[in-house]
Amino acid sequence: MTTLVFLLEEPSAKALLQGLVPRLLGENVDARYLVFEGKQDLEAQLTRKLRGWGVPNSRFVVMRDQDASGCHDVKDKLSGLVAQSGKGALVRIACRELEAWVVGDLAAVARAFAEPAVASISNKEKYRDPDALHNPVEELRRLVPHYQKIDGARRLGRLLDPQTNASTSFRAFCEGLVRHTASR
Repeated sequence: MTTLVFLLEEPSAKALLQGLVPRLLGENVDARYLVFEGKQDLEAQLTRKLRGWGVPNSRFVVMRDQDASGCHDVKDKLSGLVAQSGKGALVRIACRELEAWVVGDLAAVARAFAEPAVASISNKEKYRDPDALHNPVEELRRLVPHYQKIDGARRLGRLLDPQTNASTSFRAFCEGLVRHTASR
């Protein structure tokens, strides 16, 4: 069995992936989640954590929000840190932030929060490219006033649909993850 190790900047990413990963990869993967205390902590410890990982048949996935940085700059920096470890990893960036992935599937948001009206606005222009939203979490809180990051991620990880999600970075994450685990 393959051990898939996720190195994540925040607890909400873990909550979302715990619902998503089993649906994408099935039960033949032992998923483990290393959650850091933000992006600076992730970057400071990434090389050391990868070097020190000793579980055989492990694959690594590094995921971080883009935030205000350039997407390619963030990915290049993380890829450099991975290379310093001597190990390989799939590096994926949530553009602009993880909540853009959630905004990319407003039908799932509507189901998760029993807010049917939310699904009907998914075709509005501003929701067609959720990765371009300046502040996706605030947009979610406008649509679902009681939205909380970890609770929302936990509810939505098991509902987000990679086939219909409008977030390009979410689809790239899902496709990359499937390829990364199948390429052994």
